[in-house]
Amino acid sequence: FKQSREVMMWMKNTHISLDMLFIKADGRVVKVAENTTPLSRAIIDSDEPVAFVLEVVAGTASRIGLKPGDRVVHTLMGNASG
Repeated sequence: FKQSREVMMWMKNTHISLDMLFIKADGRVVKVAENTTPLSRAIIDSDEPVAFVLEVVAGTASRIGLKPGDRVVHTLMGNASG
């Protein structure tokens, strides 16, 4: 997103289950919404301002042991280190 903000997502047009990683600008994961329900209109809220939402195949967060407080490193995050 252009600036950090609280984000609300849904799965209305998504046919597969996902894990959604809500990430601060420094790369810190603040929330993991695991195994979301395909085609659902239920709101999935970041609960706090975030800069990024990374969607991965459902079960990925559990498989790699990812949890809030972990860091994601990507060139979009500038000089974030993990």
